Amino acid sequence: MRELHTPEGLLLRPWRSEDAPVVLSAFGPEEMARQAGRSVTSVAEALEWIAARERERAAGSAYTWAVLRDGAPLGSVAVAAVNHVHDTGWVSYWTVETARGTGIAVGGVRALARWAFGELDLYRLELGHRTNNPASCAVAVRAGFAPEGIDRKKLRYGDVRYDVERHARLATDPLNDG
Repeated sequence: MRELHTPEGLLLRPWRSEDAPVVLSAFGPEEMARQAGRSVTSVAEALEWIAARERERAAGSAYTWAVLRDGAPLGSVAVAAVNHVHDTGWVSYWTVETARGTGIAVGGVRALARWAFGELDLYRLELGHRTNNPASCAVAVRAGFAPEGIDRKKLRYGDVRYDVERHARLATDPLNDG
């Protein structure tokens, strides 16, 4: 799979086994493991996480990219639930703690959207974030995803349910590269 270069100077590429320490570190915080629905507490589990992303890519069901700046993986962007009947996909993203607020997620999501609209020929990309996560909302908006509404009590972490704000971007929307 080829690499993607962004106007922001980022590189997107598939995750590799040598990235396992980054995955392990990223999933270290309890909040990250909770949102991902799984914990990654060993290099072996990080390698399995990477292998699962490779299997999804091979199956054509999801495409997950490491987002690098200056050769260092600092985050991840993905389009999953790829549906070629309706030409849709679900976008997700995360960054390591030290990269939050540095443009890694925004640049990665913009590049992912361009790739998904072009290479996968998708028409609509959706994403969602908890309504109590303003940082994730800012990433979505800055990456050109318009808010569409609230999905009430959509997510459950433990015994607590959360409302989710849904955003979408269409292939016909103006590009948001700035």
